[in-house]
Amino acid sequence: MAELDGPRWGPRSGGRPAQLVVLCHGIGADGNDLIDLAPLWSQALPDAAFAAPHAPDPYDEAPVGRQWFSIADRTPAVMEAGVRVAARALGGFVDAELQRLGLPADAYALMGFSQGAMTALFAGLRRNPAPRAILAYSGALLAPDRLAAELATKPPVLIVHGEADEVVPAALGRRAEQALLAAGVPVESLYCAGLGHALDDAGLSLGALFLQKAFSGI
Repeated sequence: MAELDGPRWGPRSGGRPAQLVVLCHGIGADGNDLIDLAPLWSQALPDAAFAAPHAPDPYDEAPVGRQWFSIADRTPAVMEAGVRVAARALGGFVDAELQRLGLPADAYALMGFSQGAMTALFAGLRRNPAPRAILAYSGALLAPDRLAAELATKPPVLIVHGEADEVVPAALGRRAEQALLAAGVPVESLYCAGLGHALDDAGLSLGALFLQKAFSGI
């Protein structure tokens, strides 16, 4: 499996990093799509290093962009198989980046948008040590029926979703929240009226506070 790579930023403080935040982009984009969140969120986490890996595969429905897994066949079994491979790739990146930065194995958080959120949720809930937090924007929980058997840890999860999202409907965010709560995973959520498949200031501000709380003390 090829190693992931992508843009990096920080720490804002200029010192040694104390935390790692990994940003997982949506389908058809690449790591450059989310790395601009680093200067914003670093105001709350001045000692954090940010990394936004490019997803492992070229987007198979366009000549540009990357994908964590193909959505050409959206049957649940095929999607589950795809996200499992993507989760291994993401996990390898996290481990390598923590080692490169000289950070403890639990000094990281995962954030994702859309397909990146699906991948971050799937991977993060199955990792041990757990991420300090998982932030899922405009995403969904894949293979929810497998969650109880495969849940390794219960990191705090933030779900942010636009009520007007026509790409990944907000109902999928609510379904994810319900499944996570049923599994004993602590969840905070924000459903944004009038917001489509996008990020907005309210969601990003809440994300900064969520990360700051998750990393308090390290």
